[in-house]
Amino acid sequence: MGTEKTKRFVYLALLSAMAIVLSIVESVYIGPVFYMVRLGLANIVALVTIRLLGVKEMIIVNTMRVVISNLMRGMIFGSTFWISLGGVALSSIALIILDKMKSSLMFTSVICSICHSVGQVLVVVMFYMQPRVAAVLPYLLLGSVPMGFITGTTAKLVLDRIKPLRKDQPE
Repeated sequence: MGTEKTKRFVYLALLSAMAIVLSIVESVYIGPVFYMVRLGLANIVALVTIRLLGVKEMIIVNTMRVVISNLMRGMIFGSTFWISLGGVALSSIALIILDKMKSSLMFTSVICSICHSVGQVLVVVMFYMQPRVAAVLPYLLLGSVPMGFITGTTAKLVLDRIKPLRKDQPE
């Protein structure tokens, strides 16, 4: 394994571990900051990963975050797992599209935060046949905007201090 590949692998492992730890810490110790709105600390890692390493690595980090954090909390394949997966899937799709469009980090973060909330509500509405849950969406969206700004600002602070390993990113 070459030096560059080893470096990428180490970054991927560290970013995955950080996302898992932040996800567990937020769900167990911090909880919602407003109604059902959470900070989205692990989403910072997704933003950093896509800018630092690329799309494939961001998908790996997000997948590992959902699977391993739910596994460690004893909730694998329970409702929390599917709701989390729905939010991560939709926000990851938005993140990929916005990355390809070279959108600003702040705009990307806010849109991904909104998509995360929409994805979670869609899972509850479609899979659990609870259409009335959609009534909480305006509250979630209201909270998604400031949380997106917080995660975007934090991701920017991190990225300002790390040299990207992606070939298409400016240093």
